[in-house]
Amino acid sequence: MASYHEKGSDNDSQVPANSGYVLDSRRRAALAEVDNAKFSWFHAKVCIVAGVGFFTDAYDIFAINIASTMLGYVYGKSQKLNKQQDLGVKVATPVGTLCGQLLFGWLADVLGRKKMYGVELMIIIVATFAQALSGNAPAVHIIGVLIVWRFIMGIGIGGDYPLSAVISSEFAATKIRGRMMTAVFASQGWGNFTASLVAFIITSAYKKSILAESSVTDLRSVDFMWRLLIGLGAVPGVIALYFRLTIPETPRFTMDIERNLDQATADVQAVLAGRKAQVDEDAFIQRIDAPKASWADFRAHFGQLHNFKILFGTAYSWFALDIAFYGLGLNSAIILQAIGFGNAKSTGVRAVYDNLHNVCVGNLILSAAGLIPGYWVTFLFIDKWGRKPIQLMGFIMLTIIFVILGFGYDKLTSTPGNTKAFVFLYCLANFFQNFGPNTTTFVIPGEIFPTRYRSTAHGISAASGKLGAIVAQVGFSQLKDIGGTNKFVKHILEIFAFFMLTGIGSTLLLPETMGKSLEELSNEDQQDFVKGTTTKPIVSIAA
Repeated sequence: MASYHEKGSDNDSQVPANSGYVLDSRRRAALAEVDNAKFSWFHAKVCIVAGVGFFTDAYDIFAINIASTMLGYVYGKSQKLNKQQDLGVKVATPVGTLCGQLLFGWLADVLGRKKMYGVELMIIIVATFAQALSGNAPAVHIIGVLIVWRFIMGIGIGGDYPLSAVISSEFAATKIRGRMMTAVFASQGWGNFTASLVAFIITSAYKKSILAESSVTDLRSVDFMWRLLIGLGAVPGVIALYFRLTIPETPRFTMDIERNLDQATADVQAVLAGRKAQVDEDAFIQRIDAPKASWADFRAHFGQLHNFKILFGTAYSWFALDIAFYGLGLNSAIILQAIGFGNAKSTGVRAVYDNLHNVCVGNLILSAAGLIPGYWVTFLFIDKWGRKPIQLMGFIMLTIIFVILGFGYDKLTSTPGNTKAFVFLYCLANFFQNFGPNTTTFVIPGEIFPTRYRSTAHGISAASGKLGAIVAQVGFSQLKDIGGTNKFVKHILEIFAFFMLTGIGSTLLLPETMGKSLEELSNEDQQDFVKGTTTKPIVSIAA
């Protein structure tokens, strides 16, 4: 016999429990519990588990900035990698990341956030260890081996972007969603800083060994150094792996993609009560009739102008931002040397130590003075000011700063006093990248799309960013020496200013997401989202 629930306040108006109205109401009630939940240890755990992954990602990406200098001393001609080798080790990871973002973004919407979470971290761990253990051989140069493993590592890093963004957004309460996602992404700053700090410690520890080397053509100590620097990047990933594999599935995926409302409701209750969600494998699953992901549905949804312009806005904003973010981040050692900041005046093996020491110190200054503060200022204001104002302000300030750095480059680098002004403006650019579009381009795509396409669309947006990183790295490598060593750097900074200007335009395409539920932001009617059920109970007859 069918059970009935009352509709409204009229006792005579009754509807079946499996009707669209009742199921729709149950869905909205369950989502409201998640959206209105108070901050708890579970929310903190999500931030920590996701954040450790981003810490590892940033460490592994930006450690190559210093490691490539070490590799040049050991395996390069004239104590540095040639243009193609330097480009290869730096661009391999962004290329892999682009592939991973698209692949894992799609898989997380098809197979589930939980099933994919941890897989990408295992790829990172294996590829990182493999880099540290790579060797040279007559048939294959070690730089080629490193390029392959850094590409594979990039696939794992790419998977972390949509998965961490979507998991943190789908578990977060509406009022704290921006801060939760920013806290996760801010771990990138600490990863960048730690890579420079570890490089500094390793360089100091091997000082005596470097100075004891017979000549600059036989720097065995430096070979130990870069392997330690890269290999230690796997340690935080190993620590976080267990927690990633045991994190529960998000209720929104269970509800809207698996269409299992009963299990999702039970999961919400368990998570909010601090209990482990239980899954009864033998229980009958009643699937709700809700929009289902398909290529036809994807085209229909994003074929609407207001939905397409949002996807284009998130994708292009990330592309424009990463042109400058990775153009600077992967080449800060080159830029510091180009402006004469900390260049060693010594010769021989002493110059090797001094240059490595100065590169490490310079990167520590850039990270501590610009990158880290920018993330945490965003953390303070993102749920007060909103995402769009912060992104717009960031692009405007970056346009101004890069115009000054580019067109004033010659004057700013002419004397030691002016060089300090250049470094200050460089740190300011790092600050407004993170108190600006570098953070918001991660947050907004994790909020603004329907659940069934949230991870896929975030992956598309993030992959657009990595396309910008690839364009920046290839362009930087090919252009910087036009007219002489590092002579074209000033014009590259001017090009960065142009892309920051275009980012202002793409930001204007985006709506504000602060204070709205994920369902409100999806541009879909939530009142009639559930039509009813799609299956009937199966009666088993025992012999």
